Amino acid sequence: MAIPPSNIRALFAMGQTQRKQLESSWEASSSLYQENLRAALGTFEECRNLADRISMFSQNETEDDVSSGDLQYLLIDYYLAELTLRDTISSRKTVLRQAQEAYERFLAFLDTYSLLSKDDRRLYERYLDNRKAFTTVSGSHPAALRDMKIARFRQEMDLRRKLEFLSQNPTAFQNDDATLRELRLAEVQLCVHQTFHALDMMARELQMLASTPPTPPPAPDAVESDYRERTLRGAREYSDRLDPPISHLLASGKAGPILSKDGKPLKPFTLLDSRQRLRDGVFRPDHSLPTMTIDEYLEEEKRRGGMVDGGGEQSGLEPEPEEDNLEKADVETMKAREWDEYTEDNPKGSGNTLNRG
Repeated sequence: MAIPPSNIRALFAMGQTQRKQLESSWEASSSLYQENLRAALGTFEECRNLADRISMFSQNETEDDVSSGDLQYLLIDYYLAELTLRDTISSRKTVLRQAQEAYERFLAFLDTYSLLSKDDRRLYERYLDNRKAFTTVSGSHPAALRDMKIARFRQEMDLRRKLEFLSQNPTAFQNDDATLRELRLAEVQLCVHQTFHALDMMARELQMLASTPPTPPPAPDAVESDYRERTLRGAREYSDRLDPPISHLLASGKAGPILSKDGKPLKPFTLLDSRQRLRDGVFRPDHSLPTMTIDEYLEEEKRRGGMVDGGGEQSGLEPEPEEDNLEKADVETMKAREWDEYTEDNPKGSGNTLNRG
C-alpha cells in the first residue's frame, strides 16, 4: 500500500525536532538523553523505511528528477549516522561501524544523483579504496597538509554562511522554488563536508580501538582485596557509606546501651562535662579558635624570655648626659681624656711595620 508523502513529511519534521532537542542538551550520559536518542533514531529509521516503500528515490533518476521539497530526505542517512555516534550505552566499535554504514549509504545516494563535487568525488573514491586508513588530506609534507585543511575549513565556512543567508527569510521559499532548491543543495553540501570529516575521525578511532588489548573477563573465584568485603560479606551487603543504617549498627553490636545492669561499660565512650558543651560543638568551626588575645600572647612571651627589648636603629644612639649627675659626668670626662692620650701615644698606622716602603 502506498503511503502519501505528507506522512513522511510530518515524520521527518518530528525527527528534526527531536534531533534539535538533543543538540541543546548537554547530559549525553544520562538515561533520559539516551531514551530520547533512541526515539529520534527510531523516527529517522521509520522515515527511511517509508522512503523505500514509496520508492521516493531511484537509481535511474538524476538530480533534476527530484523535487526541491524532497531533497531534504536525502539527509535521512546522514542524521541517522550523526545520532548513532551519540550512543554511549552500546559498544564503541559497534557504534562506529553502524555510523560508518549510514554515512556510506548517504554518500552512495548522492553519488547516484551526481551531487558530489569533483573534490568530494575524489575523496569518496579514496575512501572506498581504503576505509581503514582514510584521511581527508593526503601527502606527508606538513605545509601541504596544513594548506589542505585550511582550504577544507574555508569551504565549510562558506557553505555555512550561504546556508545562514538563505535561511534568513523562510517565507520566500513558499513562492520561490529556485531559492528553496538552492537552500536544500547547500544543506547537502555542508553535510557532505561534515561526513568526510566524521569518517576521518572514525577511521582514526577504530585504529586506536584495534590496537588496545581486549578487556579480560573477570575471574569467577576472584578474591576480594578489600578487608571490609571479606569481613562483611557473610554478615550483610558491602557498602561504602560512612554512616550505616541503624539496623546494621544493631546487627554488628555498635548500638545499644553503654552500661550493663551491673554498671559495667559495654563499649568505649567519652564523658562530657555538660550537654551545653556538646550542643555548642555541633556548629563550631572546623579550625582551632584562638584562646588568648595578642596582648596576652606578647606578655606571655616576655615572661618566658622569648622577646628582648631594644635592638634596631635606636640601640646605636647614645643617651643624652644628665647635667645634674656630676659623678657620671666626671667618669665620662676621664674616659675621654684617656682616649685622647692613647691616640697621641699611638698615632694611626704606627703598629703597621710590615707594609712600609
